[in-house]
Amino acid sequence: MQDRQEGVARQLADDLWVIDTLFQGEPGTIASYLLTGDNGLALIDVGSGATVEQLLAGVRAAGFDPTDIRHLVLTHIHLDHAGASGALVRRIPEAQVYVHRLGAPHLAHPEKLLSSAQRIYGDKMDRLWGTTEPVPEDHLHVVEDGQRITVGSRTLLALYTPGHAIHHLAYFDEQRGELFAGDVAGVQLEGSDYVRPPTPPPDLNLEDWYASIDRIEALHPSVLYLPHFGRVGDVEVHLEQLRRRLGDWGALMLANIRQGKTDTELAAILARTFDPDVAQSIPGDETAVERYELVANYLMSAQGYVRYYRKVHPELLAS
Repeated sequence: MQDRQEGVARQLADDLWVIDTLFQGEPGTIASYLLTGDNGLALIDVGSGATVEQLLAGVRAAGFDPTDIRHLVLTHIHLDHAGASGALVRRIPEAQVYVHRLGAPHLAHPEKLLSSAQRIYGDKMDRLWGTTEPVPEDHLHVVEDGQRITVGSRTLLALYTPGHAIHHLAYFDEQRGELFAGDVAGVQLEGSDYVRPPTPPPDLNLEDWYASIDRIEALHPSVLYLPHFGRVGDVEVHLEQLRRRLGDWGALMLANIRQGKTDTELAAILARTFDPDVAQSIPGDETAVERYELVANYLMSAQGYVRYYRKVHPELLAS
């Protein structure tokens, strides 16, 4: 376990750094991406309220002054991606926040978002996510599908990509062919070839997710940048694995939901079925299973499928 105040930054391109937020002291689990250039420093996703200091230390480790940050570009508003936004704006008043229109109200008034998370995490809320501060409305900029924003030295095309979340955007650098994917491209920790679908409630929708994968594939990106975690070069193989596993998990969950299994039992079924593959994906790394579970735990994944089938396909539960 690394020092929670240690700044961890790694340069990926002339204008791009990956910042490790050291979530729960674990390296390589939740990333923010720092873009530099004449249009002002930008962070793509910012981690949670519990990792603000690690994030800022990472910016300093990359050689930059955090007070020069001007843009906070959010793929979606889940706490591990956007929870630090309010605290950052308070400390860096010139920073502006870019978010999908369905997410913006929850950043300005996070009470409902926090209440929903509280039901899932209970007494773990503070330890996991810290304090989530509201973002002043005059710092919020709604980004629509197809809109282009210029930050750092890049122009990014916003792509509405629901499936994981209804407020999800991915950002495509058309000039370089690189996609800042958020969670719509799944979880693949560094050193592993295993792609895990993060499927929490309440917004999981397989049809929407497959359509979002189709949309990404049609752009033929050469690189994905994942918040969980890092650079992926073999995009076609990665997305095909994600698509297949979303379906495999869905079929497994549906069969067991029909049998009346509880959420906890469903999570245990996922673990028994897939943890051996996770463990084998990083030979010699005894922490692989725990780190995948830290960023996309099976209980929430199971709960996501339960809600999806009850909300979207109740007819399948009765057949």
